Amino acid sequence: MAGKSGKQNTAAKQNTSAPRRNTAAAHLDAAAEAARLIEFLRPTVEKHNLLLEDVEVRIVGSHRTLHVVVDLPDDGLDGVSLDTVSEVSQSVSSALDDDPGDDGRPYNLEVSSPGVSRPLTQPRHWRRNIGRLVDVKLADGEVLEGRLIDADETSVTLKPLMAVKKGTKPKFREDRAIPYDKIRKGTVQVEFAHADAEESGGDND
Repeated sequence: MAGKSGKQNTAAKQNTSAPRRNTAAAHLDAAAEAARLIEFLRPTVEKHNLLLEDVEVRIVGSHRTLHVVVDLPDDGLDGVSLDTVSEVSQSVSSALDDDPGDDGRPYNLEVSSPGVSRPLTQPRHWRRNIGRLVDVKLADGEVLEGRLIDADETSVTLKPLMAVKKGTKPKFREDRAIPYDKIRKGTVQVEFAHADAEESGGDND
């Protein structure tokens, strides 16, 4: 595949004679290319019993970086293994070799699974993180931090943390159900203490 590079070969040929592109035009081009690739690559990813979470296209001059994010379906509980990511990467690379809509510009391909820092935007994202500590920003501006204890197709149930003095064990308020349409942003918090340890000292007296 002349002029392209995949995950295993990051060296890509650059056309130094090509004029520099307007930043706004490159941004629009990247967004349109990402939308096209999502539709084009979805069947390839689904053959591995995975979901195509996102495609990000970054354009610098005449060179592109294609970042493909794959995830488990609703019934998947663990993360995507490195072996699976490698297999999907090979399949995606082969599909891109035969992409009839490709314009021939060189690219680097990156395939990954979502990390803990990814925003929680779908019900399946919330379900997979039940038991974790999350930050939730509501549409009305309220910000909550608490333990995610349930998630269905319409809402999440949170056990919000109470404000306590530094160094004391965390305590929780009563469970609160929050519809998805009231949530502006949700993210998982990185924890160093185990949830069981919190709960053992977390009565509300």
